[in-house]
Amino acid sequence: MTNQPENAQLTWRDGSVPVATKFDDPYYSLNDGLAEARFVFLQGNGLPERFKQGFHIAELGFGTGLNLLVAWTAWLKAGHTTPLRFTSFEAFPMTTNDMRTALSSFSELKPLADQILTQLDLGWQIQTDTLDAHIITGDVRETLPLWDDKADAWFLDGFSPAKNPEMWEGQLMKNVAGHTVSGGTFATFTAAGHVREKLNQAGFDVRRVSGFGRKRHMSIGHLL
Repeated sequence: MTNQPENAQLTWRDGSVPVATKFDDPYYSLNDGLAEARFVFLQGNGLPERFKQGFHIAELGFGTGLNLLVAWTAWLKAGHTTPLRFTSFEAFPMTTNDMRTALSSFSELKPLADQILTQLDLGWQIQTDTLDAHIITGDVRETLPLWDDKADAWFLDGFSPAKNPEMWEGQLMKNVAGHTVSGGTFATFTAAGHVREKLNQAGFDVRRVSGFGRKRHMSIGHLL
């Protein structure tokens, strides 16, 4: 982990949706970020049906923490009492104050959001009876190869490939595959052909499926 990562620089659309200045891209759907996260990342990875003890989700792009909260909520609703494992890679972390502002739009998540934000005020890990989460800061092209674990499911949630191409490089997709259990899955909002091709070359069986809201398509797949 890098010691003092550069914080995300933001503007706010409609007073509540954070937009990354560096990439000129919102962190989630302007229409319904919560429904989008559930559709793309949970449904796209076959969750919560695949949940089991010790299940491990990894993520490219922690952002506001919304995807973590969506996954943790689903884990609890599925009746699990052991920790969901969650690892996220983030180059430009938000301040916890900015996370609070962004997550305040999702009132149903507030009890869990308060728990993670209290711990994130102290450092980049969250540990409760039902969650074991770590946010690894720095350039994922450098940090992921050093990670010594594998995920059952990946949330590929970088900014748009057109605006954040570094997050979708072929070598990085190979490193994602190398840190995925046999038969593990990924889901991502993007359906860009070059991204799907890189994931395919990395060893995933890739499918283009219907996207969320106005977005016609997204991509899902499993490791062969």
